Amino acid sequence: MGLFRRNASKKASDPADDAATGAAAPAEGEPAGADDAAQDAAPGAEAKPGRGPFDADQVTSMGPRVDLGAIWLPVLPGLELRMEIDKKTQKVTGVSATLGGSGLQVQAFAAPRTEGIWDEVRTEIAGSITRQGGTVDDVPGTFGRELIARVPATGQDGKPAVRPARFVGVDGPRWFLRGVLSGRAAVDAEAAKPLESVFANVVVVRDGNPRPPRDLLTLTMPQKSRPGGKAAEATDEAAAPTDATPDTPSFDPLTRGPEITETR
Repeated sequence: MGLFRRNASKKASDPADDAATGAAAPAEGEPAGADDAAQDAAPGAEAKPGRGPFDADQVTSMGPRVDLGAIWLPVLPGLELRMEIDKKTQKVTGVSATLGGSGLQVQAFAAPRTEGIWDEVRTEIAGSITRQGGTVDDVPGTFGRELIARVPATGQDGKPAVRPARFVGVDGPRWFLRGVLSGRAAVDAEAAKPLESVFANVVVVRDGNPRPPRDLLTLTMPQKSRPGGKAAEATDEAAAPTDATPDTPSFDPLTRGPEITETR
């Protein structure tokens, strides 16, 4: 589909680019519930009243988040972050967080000053998936209207299959944040709560440069990882491209604390 194609990553596991395919920062080491996270910023970062995701002007400190440039993403034990790199431009185009068999992809885009774009984007995503033979329901959700989709795919045995995905979006001041929940989080409300609250506590840092609507906001490799100020270190896997395909995304359960890997 044409949506965001100009700037989107070529990462194969993103249904938003094929078909169009987050745990609040921890409180005392435990994920917050999605409902609570939607009302409060991550612990350690004071925020003005309102519902997240948040604009940088709404918080007074980064708190337990990782600095990815245009996005400050909450982290918690067991969460793994993968940076998505466009093979041609070598630019970071998105970040994926995985936890316990569930995944959340997050991307931030420029938006007009006076109006949001989620209604339009949602319609385009739904149309693209439908044209490919998938099904989409536009329903009310945690962050407003969202899409519950079943995206056509090919199973590991080579036979036709479907892949569930939930598309969520939030219009902010001159930015739009899109999230895609996959794996268990796309079909299980309880499994979705930690990653929903990650998304709810994202902070978007929109630069002052004029940008056309839907221009991908600049992401960078992480500057910080977890509370305590330790620098984030890429794992040994970071230099190697992944072998994931559009039909067999990898969202493995994790046992270690926050890690940063690189996906090309």
